[in-house]
Amino acid sequence: MNSYVAKRKNLKSTDSADYQQLNRPIAAMAKDFPAGYRIEPHAHTRAQLIFAASGVMEITTDNNTWVVPTGRAVWVSPGTEHAINMLSAVTMRTLYIAPTVETGLRSCQVVSVSNLLRALILASMDIPLEYNINGRDGLIMQLIVHELHNMEFVPLHAPMPNDPRLITICRAILEDPSRTETLAQWGSIVGATSRTLANHFLAETGLTFGRWRQQARLVEAVRRLALGQSASTVALELGYRSQSAFIAMFRRALGTTPTRYFDPPGSTTS
Repeated sequence: MNSYVAKRKNLKSTDSADYQQLNRPIAAMAKDFPAGYRIEPHAHTRAQLIFAASGVMEITTDNNTWVVPTGRAVWVSPGTEHAINMLSAVTMRTLYIAPTVETGLRSCQVVSVSNLLRALILASMDIPLEYNINGRDGLIMQLIVHELHNMEFVPLHAPMPNDPRLITICRAILEDPSRTETLAQWGSIVGATSRTLANHFLAETGLTFGRWRQQARLVEAVRRLALGQSASTVALELGYRSQSAFIAMFRRALGTTPTRYFDPPGSTTS
């Protein structure tokens, strides 16, 4: 049995180009990367569900960044140019999904991965590219499609605006998320009224300035926590008054505490 599984694994390419023109709705590729590795900007004809079985990834497009910790995934729409930075050693498991497959997902976003979907993704890595659609392998792929409709969005993204004044503000906050300047103070720096900046923030990002800054802090917090920093250190360095204030923000945004958020899939915390 083990030799059969090994034989099937050896048939799989680790070149993403080999997965784009297949006559199957889904193809699964396994590939591991060392910390610090970067996949340069590229795009695929198929959509991708890029799952971090272990490790932390950072996905970037022209003006946006998503952090993907262990046990989560990022959906990348067909034709979207993106780069991937490995913030730690990463066990990456990717599904390439034909544009004809309806998933209900449109734009790039981080999503949670249920225990069932996780098991299906890992099982799909042993499935050959030209699998039997009517057999067990085909049933696994069909079930994956059904599970894609049930994925929950995870707000690990701070959308970037286009206005040069807002870009200046956002880049400064991303470089130092502990900054606390008000919009009026930023206005004196970039040469605009606070009302103008507030209106543009909402129009271009869909978020108020305060909400955008909180999102930027949340994304950076998840990045640091995933790499092993303590909640107390993260809270202090990101400008929160206390660790409890940081944990309260984290719970409001992600529905749980920092410690439980990084529990392995299927684990329970008493």
